[in-house]
Amino acid sequence: MYWRLKRKEFQKQYGEANKRAMKKIIKSGEVPGILAYFEGRPVGWCSVAPREAFPVLDRSPKLKRIDDKPVWSIVCFFVSKPFRRKGVTKALTQAAIKYAKGKGAKIIEAYPIIPEDSKNPALEMYTGIITTFKKLGFKEVIRRSKIRPITRYYI
Repeated sequence: MYWRLKRKEFQKQYGEANKRAMKKIIKSGEVPGILAYFEGRPVGWCSVAPREAFPVLDRSPKLKRIDDKPVWSIVCFFVSKPFRRKGVTKALTQAAIKYAKGKGAKIIEAYPIIPEDSKNPALEMYTGIITTFKKLGFKEVIRRSKIRPITRYYI
């Protein structure tokens, strides 16, 4: 819910209230992201949706829109510790591309970190790392921050 709510609202309903808000989105029929499974149990998550679902992006001076083209956004990942560094983020990104393409997306944005330029990459890698996205064909289109460019994948 971090990208879907104003920061103050996110903090106010931290924990159970945010979980309930996510369940409400799911019950509405909206797909808020992609899950990765291993032997029947979820091990990873990727939040992907039309950019409009993530209003926090437009309130960020670093991540505000660069043009008026309709885009889908990949905003965050979670991978269970035993499955990190095993290609789960790459697989989730590929699944997110396929899902967004199936919904008519022509451009997919992501906001990965450049870990070697970050003071605290472990806390900021939840958006993915630049090398993963570049390997999958994302192109950096603008960088308003030393550590977090806006990248795009064109279908």
